[in-house]
Amino acid sequence: MRFLTAGESHGKGLLVIIEGVPAGIKINKEDIDKELHRRQKGYGRGKRMEIEKDMVEIISGIRGGYTLGSPIGFLIKNKDWENWKNVMDPEEIYDYVPVTKPRAGHADFAGVVKYHFDDIRNILERASARETSARVAVGAVAKCILREFDIDIISFVEGIGNIESRFDINNFSWDYIKNKVENSELRMIDDELEEQARKLIDEAKETGDTLGGRFILLAKNVPIGIGSHVHWDRRLDALLAYAVMSIPSVKGVEIGEAFLSSREKGSRVHDEFINESTKLRKTNYAGGIEGGMSNGEIIMIRAAVKPIPTLRKPLKTFDIKEKRITEGYYERSDVCVVTSAGVVGEAMMAWIIADELLKKFSGDHIEEIKLSYENYKNYVYKRLGWKS
Repeated sequence: MRFLTAGESHGKGLLVIIEGVPAGIKINKEDIDKELHRRQKGYGRGKRMEIEKDMVEIISGIRGGYTLGSPIGFLIKNKDWENWKNVMDPEEIYDYVPVTKPRAGHADFAGVVKYHFDDIRNILERASARETSARVAVGAVAKCILREFDIDIISFVEGIGNIESRFDINNFSWDYIKNKVENSELRMIDDELEEQARKLIDEAKETGDTLGGRFILLAKNVPIGIGSHVHWDRRLDALLAYAVMSIPSVKGVEIGEAFLSSREKGSRVHDEFINESTKLRKTNYAGGIEGGMSNGEIIMIRAAVKPIPTLRKPLKTFDIKEKRITEGYYERSDVCVVTSAGVVGEAMMAWIIADELLKKFSGDHIEEIKLSYENYKNYVYKRLGWKS
């Protein structure tokens, strides 16, 4: 599968084309809108979330609630477009002063140099995390594919700023986390730490600052053998890291307990085999991936999100027109986006796993694919001596 997105932050809307989705996948508009709504929630989000209530318009590829096997087209309209017509009109721009002050930490500076622009808006509009709305819509489709195989993905916020609760991959309740975070404004699983994080966000807002944090992604019921060891670009961990790192503001990705493992002896962190029903490992420090392939355990990713670079009290900058250091530029933004980044992370994780799943169990219709999957599942159970 592959997908393309188009659109600017304050343009008419976002376009999505998804190719390679098999026929027969059940997808409703509500499935996609629900995911879009989850992305927009979260304590610390900006005023735009009060304006935009994202909803998808299905253009093609789905009929009667099922995919056709043809390209899927989506449109997500920007409700704020009316306020930006004079700035973002494709043909004529009027009553507008170009942006010439790049923000530290943003795509502004490198973008205007690379693309020979005199107006930073030509860069910031597409570099904006607004584009991730389109990716969440793509992820909603991927989740519908994974649902056919009982594969589930969740995310939660592990920490905001210096407030953190260390997640233990070897001791947690999937259902507790899933239910807890969907009723939490910060998608955290510890009430006390969430209150501390909320106060920290309030303080940052008062002082014109921003905050980053960490989020966790988990995927369960991924079959053994998704991905491959044979080439660098087929390794599942590499593909997942690439996808999650592509999310704006994500600056670090960890598979399983990679950094903890780097400080320990191998005898303590490699996941020893046991044989209990359908459980084969005592621990899961590897995060469900070994040698570039899923090993049947829960897949875990930890991602680090930098503070938003758009500050209400901007840092000093270099004016590309005046060629001098000056006060920075402020564009309406958020204080903290870690909650939303986690939801986008779910979408990217779902996309990669669904894509790799379809490569292994290929077919034009979902029933063909499920038949191949069931044959493989029976083989695995027989090979390992499990009861189906």
